[in-house]
This record gives sequence, structure tokens and C-alpha cells, in this order.
Amino acid sequence: MRIRRRIKRLPPRSVVLAEDETDLLLFPPLRSGWSRRGQPVRVTLCGRNARRVVFGAMNLRTGYRLLLPRERQRAADFQAFLAEVHDRYRGWHVAMLLDEDPSHTAAGSVRLADDFGIELLWLPKRRPELNPMDTLWGQGKDVISADKQYASIEEQVDRFLDFLKSLSNQEALHTSGVLSPDFWLKRVLSKNFCRSA
Repeated sequence: MRIRRRIKRLPPRSVVLAEDETDLLLFPPLRSGWSRRGQPVRVTLCGRNARRVVFGAMNLRTGYRLLLPRERQRAADFQAFLAEVHDRYRGWHVAMLLDEDPSHTAAGSVRLADDFGIELLWLPKRRPELNPMDTLWGQGKDVISADKQYASIEEQVDRFLDFLKSLSNQEALHTSGVLSPDFWLKRVLSKNFCRSA
């Protein structure tokens, strides 16, 4: 696979980040719940639905995460996240795994990534299981968002971010599947690969 080949050839002082976004909605995702037989579980919803997007990237060697909540997922929002990545990894060569969302492929986003020295590695279409951030988002939503509505979307976002930040780097790598013996990049993320937080 071209991504594995490219990661093997990364220059010294490189980091590999998995990037993704997730939507948080004020109306919660509904999961299974216990109730008396024949009586559905009641989940109270009120008000108007609200939405926030959380941008995130995880260092696939260390588990360190960068998270940025935004109101939307537009090119300008992704570019703000690229600036966060650039500030955190200044002086490092950054290779970023991501999907081809329009906010990522916008000409301004691609140009800014190039200006920052961030190499964009496009994941195959319709293969979210290749991005460990997708699994991390799901774990966070199961714990924080499922079956409950918060007083405000801001409260939910704060609790979601607090939960993800409360995971140690090792827990994040484990929870997201990066430490699995079957992780698709395990061989190329060798022990000799450069480490940075």
C-alpha cells in the first residue's frame, strides 16, 4: 500500500498523525438500554438540536492528541486546526493520515498544509476503520453522549474533551486499536521511528 511505503521513507524527525473530525449533537445518539419487557426506554429530549465539530489528531507513536472544537467543518475550520498542528510540531516533518472530506481537499487547505510542511496522506475512500481516531471518537461518544441530553452543547463538548484528555497516551493508543497486533501500520511504525509528544 502506498501509505506504508511513504511512511517507511519519511525523513528523520518525522511524526505520523491520524486526523479526523466528529460531530457532537445536543440530541444524543441512542444506544440500547434496559427496560421492562414490552416497555421502551424513555429518553427525554427538549429544545432545538445543536451541533459542534471536534477536530482531532493523534500521534501514532506516542498517543498524544490535539483536539479543537469548532462550530462547523468548513475549509477555514480545518485550516485553523492545521495551524494548531503546525504550532505543536514546529520543526518536525508531519505526515497526516486523513480522508478526502471537502474541508481537507479545498485548495486553500492543501496549500496551507504544504506551506506548514504537513504532508497529507489520503486514506482510501469509505474505509473509516483505517483511521484510529474514528474508534476513539466512538468510545468517547459511548461514555459521554449516548442516551443523555446535556443542558447545552457547550457542556457536552467540554465533557467529551475532558474524557478524551483524561485518557493517558497509552490508553488512547490501546482504545483506538493502534496497539493491536493487527493494526495495519504496525510494521512501519517500528521502534526505531522518531518519537515526539
